[in-house]
Amino acid sequence: MLDETPADDSADDPRPRDPEEHDTGGTDDGPPAPRPTPRAVVQSFGMLAASVLVGVLAVMPAPYAVNGPGPTADVLGEVDGDPLIEVEGAPTYPSTGELRLTTISGVGGPGYPAYLLDVLRGWLSPSSVARPAEDVYPQGVSRKEIDESNAGLMVSSQENATVAALTELGYDVPATLVVAGTVEGADAADKLEEGDVLTAMDGVPLPDYQSLVSRLAEVEPGDTVTLTVTRHSRTVDVPVVTGEREGGGAQIGVFVDPSFEMPVDVSINIEGIGGPSAGTMFALGLVDLLTPEDEAAGQVIAGTGTIDVTGAVGPIGGIRQKLAGAVRDGASWFLAPEDNCDEVVGHVPDGLRVVSVGTLSEAREAMVAIGAGETQDLPTCTAD
Repeated sequence: MLDETPADDSADDPRPRDPEEHDTGGTDDGPPAPRPTPRAVVQSFGMLAASVLVGVLAVMPAPYAVNGPGPTADVLGEVDGDPLIEVEGAPTYPSTGELRLTTISGVGGPGYPAYLLDVLRGWLSPSSVARPAEDVYPQGVSRKEIDESNAGLMVSSQENATVAALTELGYDVPATLVVAGTVEGADAADKLEEGDVLTAMDGVPLPDYQSLVSRLAEVEPGDTVTLTVTRHSRTVDVPVVTGEREGGGAQIGVFVDPSFEMPVDVSINIEGIGGPSAGTMFALGLVDLLTPEDEAAGQVIAGTGTIDVTGAVGPIGGIRQKLAGAVRDGASWFLAPEDNCDEVVGHVPDGLRVVSVGTLSEAREAMVAIGAGETQDLPTCTAD
């Protein structure tokens, strides 16, 4: 202990110093402090080790991707004061219900590493999932490339949803059917060229994409059809042997990039969400807006699913996380793609009812039934 007494006073103090005074840990104001017990030392070291471990877990990246419930958005609502779906060229009507698109949020992809604590939370949470990153994200792809791909899928999804919704409502949506490529091994591979424009099949005009789909539905795989195409300003008739489409039906073996002439101007205002899985809810929202009936009638209906221009609803990823996000944000109903039903069974949160849909027409019928309170016959997901 340092002597804090002024030097000139100590010189007049004849008392000897206690040679043990500095070793006891005591002070002039009380007894010496007790020595720590072995148990206290062990506990202190344990707490220190735990703190270090938590710190390591918080900063150590792990080769996993962790996905959980993301935000939802009402497609009939507003974003920053503007309608999420805006329509020009046709009257729109208000709705008292909500149609919520659902998303997932995640870490672990390029540019957004997952840490060990994230992985532990993913394992422990019933509404999250942790998987090896290579099972979720393509390898050797940058975050910028992933974001650009998701943005492109979102734009395509919005166009598909618009075409499907307008067609569902009886609008004609003309399209120029441009060949973007051919399927390897198909008969068309050596006969059609990129940039050809399909104008007729077996002499029947193809004014829109639905006409092409309808004509192919009447053809058996292996049949020969005659495609009329415009190639370099010339009209050419091309006989093509059809192949079998995955899932059944005939295909002509070409990739078609349709250019649509929209009879109504539709814009969808949403940022920070990518991918194609909101397509069904975009289409359903547009149907609701363009019809005078209040279909949802105060109900909160969430959902997900890709959609193509014919109105077919396709499967998506992260269905369980989307179910959890829907019920968290107040939904009591969820429209799920029928091809996702095997992932839905046994994982529906309390307070949420799931309706299985395969087309936009089925989703529309479900919305109307829910709004009217006539839900007893709605199809749901069941175990096989």
